[in-house]
Amino acid sequence: MFEKLNQLLPFGNYIRNKSIQNFLFLAVIQSSNVLISLISMPLLIQNIGVDQFGLVNLALSVIVLLNILVGFGYNLSAPREVAVNQEDKDALSHLVSNVFSGKMLLAGIASMLILVGVFGFDLFKEYQMILVFSVLLLFSEATLPLWFFQGMEKMKLISIANIFSKLLFLMGIVLFIHGPEQSMWVNFMMGFFGLSINLLLLGYIHSFLEIRFYRPEFTAIWTSIKNNVLLFFSNLASHISINGGLIILSFFYSGEILGMYSLAERIVMVIRLFPALIIQAVFPNSAKLYKEDRLAFFLFLKRVYIRVLFAGALISGLTFLLSPWVIRVLSRSDLPASVQFLQLLSFVPFLACLNVGNVTLLLVADLKKILFRASWMMCAYMMIASTFLTASMGGVGLCIGILSTELMVFLICLVLLFHHKKDLLRGFYS
Repeated sequence: MFEKLNQLLPFGNYIRNKSIQNFLFLAVIQSSNVLISLISMPLLIQNIGVDQFGLVNLALSVIVLLNILVGFGYNLSAPREVAVNQEDKDALSHLVSNVFSGKMLLAGIASMLILVGVFGFDLFKEYQMILVFSVLLLFSEATLPLWFFQGMEKMKLISIANIFSKLLFLMGIVLFIHGPEQSMWVNFMMGFFGLSINLLLLGYIHSFLEIRFYRPEFTAIWTSIKNNVLLFFSNLASHISINGGLIILSFFYSGEILGMYSLAERIVMVIRLFPALIIQAVFPNSAKLYKEDRLAFFLFLKRVYIRVLFAGALISGLTFLLSPWVIRVLSRSDLPASVQFLQLLSFVPFLACLNVGNVTLLLVADLKKILFRASWMMCAYMMIASTFLTASMGGVGLCIGILSTELMVFLICLVLLFHHKKDLLRGFYS
């Protein structure tokens, strides 16, 4: 009976598929990061207060922005190189050595930027020491071998290691963070535990996968950096557009307002992952259908798009309705400003879902230059609109700026597709 059922519903075959395994383990990593973040929020707010919580998150926003420099597109280009050379140990050894050396070099440059900014120009005045102690996160990012295991299609180990490092971080909060004066150690602990686990993973790569570590080949590193420039700037523009709101707000407000906005923003950034995960999930099949059967591709993407819009509307609606309860649970107090911010930002997931079809079209047609242009046009609009609206309306204005950015990038992609790929636009929307 079970054999017949397996023939009709071959779940085992799907689970054994390496591409699906990669996606599932990536989802596990993302889910664990989200879960630990949600658990840590009420602990941190209770232990260090809303003011320091906002400054810790502001420092983390600066570090995450600089991590785009540390990654420099390697997270997109390196997995492909690893996959091509899976059976060639020597080629993998040189690749791994050069990528890690390049990322460590970039982490050193990013660290110097922070130290010069803090001690040379007296920038980031309200959270200087928090930011300095957060530098370890840059080296945690540089040593993260996610791209290697993704290319090798062996994601199980790194997903377990990621969960373990996040649990250690959570334990560190419980054991060591008990007052506002200890806020500088929050991001430091996250970086310390992440770096420690990453070094253990590098030891595993060397000892069990027989990957040798060579001296860096600076010519190869420079070549890879030049090849990744377009990917770096696309990632940078997208990140600033999506996550730059807190930094803009810091120029006009500090302390409690930052903390209350940060709480709402964190929640929204979690649920905003939904359209991104959908694109990752449907991209392989979309690319295959695009090459083999254009009509089938359009029909498939339309079905996905309708379902995504429905799910996005449902997520946004529930977030709006449950905002007071969510803020109360996470902060263990009533924060009316956070509730207002969250209710406004609750429409972000739905608006982001509007662009799922356009982004998928750009990816399957390999229109990287158009995607690059769209990313920077979105970034420019976000910075101008959000700065103006924040200056005139405060946190509410920033929320409106972010909402309008999601709508604007949808329109930008439509216009660019109309000018460069009318056949794709008509095939999908007709």
